[in-house]
Amino acid sequence: MSFGQPGERDRHMMGLALAQARVSLDAAGVPVGAVLTAGGEILAAGHNERVQRGDPVAHGEISCLRNAGRRPSYEGTTLYTTLSPCPMCTGAILLFQIPRVVVGEAQTYAGDLEFLAGRGPEVVLLEDPACVAVMREFQERYPQVWSEDIGGR
Repeated sequence: MSFGQPGERDRHMMGLALAQARVSLDAAGVPVGAVLTAGGEILAAGHNERVQRGDPVAHGEISCLRNAGRRPSYEGTTLYTTLSPCPMCTGAILLFQIPRVVVGEAQTYAGDLEFLAGRGPEVVLLEDPACVAVMREFQERYPQVWSEDIGGR
């Protein structure tokens, strides 16, 4: 399966999502950041807060969607996430019919981007070295926390 091609705006927005990931890493949390946009405008941003809040479902994408608040439609939106979405976050993307997802990297956690793309959303994989680096740093510094989250499977 082929994925969409990134544009300049995609790299800029991923930089903002990566800044969110670093906020989580600075708090010894899982460094996954996300940004939701529409028409080039930022609607919300968030980062994984599972460790900080003791909330098992506070993944980066879920926190971002929570910060966006209630929306009647996600038509025309793009969700930027630094890491390939897990099954829970993939489910939220599909449930809300988010039409475009830009993923920073899928090396440290592959997720299932083909499954996601096969169900409608355009998926763009950046393979961003900075996104890989922040997750590798986390995995080395906090292996037990990673194992608790999604890395232990």
